[in-house]
Amino acid sequence: MISFVVRRIGIAIPTLLILVVFSFSLMHLAPGGPFTSERPLPPQVLANIEAKYGLDKPVPVQMFNYIKDIVTKFDFGPSFRFKDRSVNDIIAQGFPVTLTYGMWAFVFAVSIGVALGAAAAIFHNSWLDYLAVGISIGAQVLPNFVMAPILVLTFTLWLGWLPGGGWNGGQWQNLVLPVIALSTSYMASIARITRSSMLEVLNSNFIRTARAKGLSNFRIITKHALKPSMLPVISYLGPAFVGMITGSVVIDLYFSTGGIGQMFVNSALSRDYSVMMGITILMGALVIIFNMIVDILYAWIDPKIRL
Repeated sequence: MISFVVRRIGIAIPTLLILVVFSFSLMHLAPGGPFTSERPLPPQVLANIEAKYGLDKPVPVQMFNYIKDIVTKFDFGPSFRFKDRSVNDIIAQGFPVTLTYGMWAFVFAVSIGVALGAAAAIFHNSWLDYLAVGISIGAQVLPNFVMAPILVLTFTLWLGWLPGGGWNGGQWQNLVLPVIALSTSYMASIARITRSSMLEVLNSNFIRTARAKGLSNFRIITKHALKPSMLPVISYLGPAFVGMITGSVVIDLYFSTGGIGQMFVNSALSRDYSVMMGITILMGALVIIFNMIVDILYAWIDPKIRL
């Protein structure tokens, strides 16, 4: 198992390096620049600004210095638009907000999705199965940009129970609507995957053998069926977890939470390329890390994967 983990880490590091090089190259190939606008700056002023931020050097030298600062100092550089703030400061402000509601959305999606899928599989072709499938289909066809206005119309404008936006230090009243809007589509996918996987496991030969030995349904499900049926779910949870904790642009913009998605959009509109690079690398690193964790969990559940 240790060698398997070491191999996965060995694959993750060069993958992250390729991501940084590819993103940096695309950023410099894009037309325009962080200091270009409708009213161009005088050449001498533009040259002084580029010299201050090291943009006058060749692109390979800029890339080498950028990667060196990330590796040695974990420094993503200064912001081109906010003169008194670095990219680290901007990420440190927005990422905890996104991480908070993203974590709660992940817990909600996994707990409700697994419970719905398992109940639908155990009570196959019953009213509970039809209800769980109906909820999953309904949640799947309502993405977050549709759920968000529906939730605000219902719980803010009509009922007046919850605020329709803002963060307020992460109070639970401000968390409910973003968490529901972000997690519903993920919850539906988890429920569908859990249901189909558990149905396949419950119809397998070793489950029939366990029933023939007289084991109770509770013991069969908890000790024999649940663990193998979670394999497809775990493979989905990696990118789903990253998608939720890195937030959604729609959630950040619609509910004005101040999360990292809103900062990413603002940096793109203002051509703050250093902030865009920092957030892109952060999201890419999270995708690589959690996919690696999923691979390790997969190998722990199914030892055949280690080979």
